[in-house]
Order: sequence, then C-alpha cells, then structure tokens
Amino acid sequence: MATLRPLTVEDVLRVNGSRRFAAALAAASPFDSLADALLAARRIWLNEVDVTGWLEAFAAHPSIGTTSSSVSKWSKEEQSAALSTATDSTAQELSEWNAKYREKFGFVFMICASGRTAPEVLAELKRRYANRPIVELEAAAEEELKISELRLTKLFSAETAAPPTSGENHISQPDKAAGSSNRTRPPITTHVLDTALGSPAAGIEVHLEMWKDVSSTPAFDNKEFKGWTTLGTSVTNNDGRSGQLMDIVDNVAPGFYRISFNTSKYAPSGFFPYVSIIFEIKRSQTTEHFHVPLLHSPFSFTTYRGS
Repeated sequence: MATLRPLTVEDVLRVNGSRRFAAALAAASPFDSLADALLAARRIWLNEVDVTGWLEAFAAHPSIGTTSSSVSKWSKEEQSAALSTATDSTAQELSEWNAKYREKFGFVFMICASGRTAPEVLAELKRRYANRPIVELEAAAEEELKISELRLTKLFSAETAAPPTSGENHISQPDKAAGSSNRTRPPITTHVLDTALGSPAAGIEVHLEMWKDVSSTPAFDNKEFKGWTTLGTSVTNNDGRSGQLMDIVDNVAPGFYRISFNTSKYAPSGFFPYVSIIFEIKRSQTTEHFHVPLLHSPFSFTTYRGS
C-alpha cells in the first residue's frame, strides 16, 4: 500500500529537523510500504546526511524534561513516560546533567525516550557523558534515527488512515509480503572510526562470517578456525559504515559470528594487519540488533556492542 501522496519537505521536517534529510526523503516518496519508507530513511540518514545535517536535526529537539508550550506534540508524547515518572529532585538532576552534556558536546542529549522513565533517561545520560566526542556523536545520530523511524511510522499511519477522496482506492488492512521482515536493517551491522584522526574510516574491507562446524565451537583452546562460512563482505563508505553484510531477517540464527576488518590497507604502517572480533548470539537474543563497531588507530583498537 503506497502513501496517499508524495511527502513534502514540511511533512518530513516533522520527522527529522535536517533539511537535507527532509529534501531527500520527500524526493524519494511516495513509498509502497512503511518498510520501504523506513529503509529509505535509514539509507539517507546514514549515507547522505553529513555531520552538519546531524547537528541541525539534533537542534530541533528540546532537552529531555522540557515542559515549554513550544514543545511539539510528538516530543511531548515521546517524553511522556519520563515526565510522568520524574520527581522534583530527578527533574532538577536531569536539568543539571542536560546542561553539563551540552557544554561538553555542543548539542542536546539525544535519546529515543519513548516508554523510558526519568531514572532510566538520567542513567543513560550519565553513562554517555563519559564518551569521547566522536563516539557520542555516533550514539546521538543512532538515537535520532530511532526517533525519526518512530515518527515516520506515525506519519505514514496518518497518511494511510486518511479517508480516500474521489477516485482513490482505500485498503484498510495492508498485506505483508511473503518473506518480508519487520526489521529495517540487517541484524548485524558495523562502522569504523579512526580514533587517531577523529573521523570515520573509509575504504576498509569488512567480512562477516558465521561458525558452521557443529562438531566444535570456537574457543580459546580451539584456535583451528576452519569452521567459518562467509555471510557477506563490504567496504566502509565515507561515513565509516559498511554496506549490508547479511540478509534482513526477523530472527538471526544463534551461534558464533566473526567480523573482520582489513586494516593493513587502511593503515599500512600500523601494528595490526587485520582485526577480527568474535561474538556469540544466544538463542534468547535472536530478535535483537547487534551493532559491532571498530574504533581503530595504528596502534590500538576497541569495540563494543552498540544499538
């Protein structure tokens, strides 16, 4: 089911405050389904909007806990759980930490607050305050994307729920295509940051593999790594993000995965010819998302599980 009309820039600015994002998503509409709209939004946000656009989008949001009459209806809805669970002392602490965060990073604390209590938001704010600026910029952009996806869903629902005018067909229950997924991205994703330069690392070859040997598992005392099967390969773009490394499925197969980065071509004089990260997805985690980034410099690297 397509949206009833192409989206305008003004429509999309309700979803995301970046004018570059709004223009690109409006130009790509109308969409045949919500899934198509969400995929386009993710592609545009991560691949076509630069840091200036990210900051423009951040600036369109009020600080968490703001009760001004100028706050949009959607922002109020998204912060309703936090506002309803904030005591006077929690609200004061949120205000103080919001100010500390803005002073350190230069933009408002971004979090998809829908359904999250004030103590949860405050704890996340304090945790992320310790991040390095480049790491926090990425984290804030991910949260902005979650908010944009939530709002795009609301906008799309409003469009498709509108009464049909003369000559328009109205379908009340859209069919889900066979084999389609509720996800908007693969279950496993990655990006690479060059921590020495403080910028995304472009042009790094990335491989994603899964352990398929049922007779054994990869372990510290089992280093004969002959059971890996390649799922996908890609090269990081100018934002340091890889392309799609596996299929978009609702439930990722549990097991061991290895994501490898060919760092020797990117940093020929560096200490690491390549970096491989092995992780396990439990049976209880198959519906979750696993973002496994690499923060790399010529003589060190770190990783973490992100969202």
